[in-house]
Amino acid sequence: MNKNRLLIVDDETDMRNGLQRLISREFPSLQIVTLPDAESAVSYFEKESADLALLDIKMPGMNGLELLQHLLGKDPWLTAVMMTGYGSIEIAVEAIKLGAYDFVTKPFDREVIFRTLSKAIERNRLLRENSSLKEQVCGQTITHGFVGKSAAFQKFKSNLEIIARTSYTVLVRGGSGTGKELTARALHNLSDRSKKPLVMVNCPAIPEHLLESELFGYVRGAFTNANQDQQGLVAAASGGTLCLDEVGDLPFSIQSKLLRVLQEREIKPLGSTKTVKVDIRVIALTNLGLEKMIADKVFREDLFYRLNGVTLYTPSLRELTDDIPLLAAHFTEKVCLELNLPRKQFDQWAITALINRDWPGNVRELENVVRRAVMFCPHPTITADDLHFVENPTHTTGNVEASHGFEWNGKFEAYKDAKERVLGGFTKNYIAALLRKTAGNVSQGAEISGISRVALQKIMKRQDISGADYR
Repeated sequence: MNKNRLLIVDDETDMRNGLQRLISREFPSLQIVTLPDAESAVSYFEKESADLALLDIKMPGMNGLELLQHLLGKDPWLTAVMMTGYGSIEIAVEAIKLGAYDFVTKPFDREVIFRTLSKAIERNRLLRENSSLKEQVCGQTITHGFVGKSAAFQKFKSNLEIIARTSYTVLVRGGSGTGKELTARALHNLSDRSKKPLVMVNCPAIPEHLLESELFGYVRGAFTNANQDQQGLVAAASGGTLCLDEVGDLPFSIQSKLLRVLQEREIKPLGSTKTVKVDIRVIALTNLGLEKMIADKVFREDLFYRLNGVTLYTPSLRELTDDIPLLAAHFTEKVCLELNLPRKQFDQWAITALINRDWPGNVRELENVVRRAVMFCPHPTITADDLHFVENPTHTTGNVEASHGFEWNGKFEAYKDAKERVLGGFTKNYIAALLRKTAGNVSQGAEISGISRVALQKIMKRQDISGADYR
């Protein structure tokens, strides 16, 4: 196993040698390299690398802050700890903003140094694993356009591949931002119709008075300015797949005509007395509760059962929590390539913040948050501060109290409100993780957690969590 390499840069010889002796006794697995100034460190990094660095801030020539930025530019994964005197705390805080992991103050407290280095070694391990995840994202973890490795993702992927091999009509259901359109494209591309057209129809985007002619076409003279026959979108998909996005928004008047297409596989163009046979597979997408729409008499029950030949649910992001580091790495890589930016990555606090946050907008919302963070973060390492949402986990770095997680619009949050929010987030995350573990089995979850089944059901009800969402 390779040793972690620690680089110590300080212009004081006694300080360098003392730190080397002290640290090597406590961390014999570290390979320690000492250098007298920033310029030597720059030269060293031209040929060698390091996992960790202890950098003095005040040095002649290039100072520690300049060296930090140079080294992080060479290796964004470097875990750097700054060394400073008590009178330079403000500068140390600036170093944290520039990408340093932590700082220690002179004269040193050996226990503080040991604790800081232990955390730095663990942070380095996490970042290297995150780097490995990025490489995986560019390879086997991207499947049919999706990114993921979790059990929930594997179950979704398996269902998708099974359904794609059939010719059944498919109803794809899921929340906004869960990838329903991507699912439809994957179903088509994996089917034996993949070489034929995939026609996407955004149902609410086409005005009702034009929808019939757009879907089913028309013949010459059907209405004013109909100077020639026009093929509709359904006929254009013949041999391939017709995807109806947001099918719940179809006007009631069109639903009966679509029902005929599904039952008879034929259409009647507007103004025509003849029917035309079509060979299509229909995939319908919706984030609406069609059952309630049926009860409200705004969606046909017979059409629902025709569309619902096979149902495929796209998982919400709360079901894919284990995939959030992979997704964040994938989106970061994507945005950096799009904007021609140097490679960036999230630190462990930022990853923790992403995992702990509730995502009502699902993967699309996560992608938007990552895009903004990559765009506006000027440093190679994206921190929790760069994410700009209230739920950032608050942590203490060195001797600086991080209060930003409890502030909103300049107002500090009341203790009661903060406690309720934090505990509420913990409860929701715990129950979600528990149900992921048991695939939605409440009885098994109660046994594992030590909570009675009745108590667990009450908690789930308060948090608006359903075991069915995890099956």
